[in-house]
Amino acid sequence: MTRVSNISRKTAETDIQLTLNLDGSGLADVATGVGFLDHMLTLFAKHGVVDIAARAKGDLEVDQHHTVEDVGICLGQAVRQALGDKAGIRRYGHFTLPMDETLATAAIDLGGRFALEFRAEFPAAKIGDFDAELVEEFWRAFAGNSLCNLHILLHYGRNSHHISEAIFKATARALRMAAEPDPRMSGVPSTKGTLSAGPQGQTI
Repeated sequence: MTRVSNISRKTAETDIQLTLNLDGSGLADVATGVGFLDHMLTLFAKHGVVDIAARAKGDLEVDQHHTVEDVGICLGQAVRQALGDKAGIRRYGHFTLPMDETLATAAIDLGGRFALEFRAEFPAAKIGDFDAELVEEFWRAFAGNSLCNLHILLHYGRNSHHISEAIFKATARALRMAAEPDPRMSGVPSTKGTLSAGPQGQTI
């Protein structure tokens, strides 16, 4: 079964349309107006082996914050929608990824609860014209809207571009592992019998 979702989000700050195919082939067709984010989403699609199409118009005359955060919101909502009831998936995934002098780990639980531990510092505040602090904002928005536990740990690294790239690639591969079908799992991978979220975003 192909797991596809379509998300549309329009506010006074951004206008975003995003399509996700969790069972894709790694294709990305993205134009967010933020070149570095486009680069990271392209890496995410390739290493997660998902297809992403995204168009965003944001208030870039203010700064890149709203666009980056809202694309993270939309991608998180898309993952949550595409996963459906999560029957038969592995649920957990993790990956440690080397990127030149950088080493980063991402671990994810698609269990229906939001938590983010982001333990990475960037040596430079800017990556080109991109604010490095927005990497954490993107993943906070993603985790909060996909309702996952996401732990990101930078073991070491000296180059902010490499650090961001390692984080996006590692998270993509962790998600790939967590979302893929588990041939030994019958039904939902939880003793509760459900991985749906209640009104407060907690598993019921």
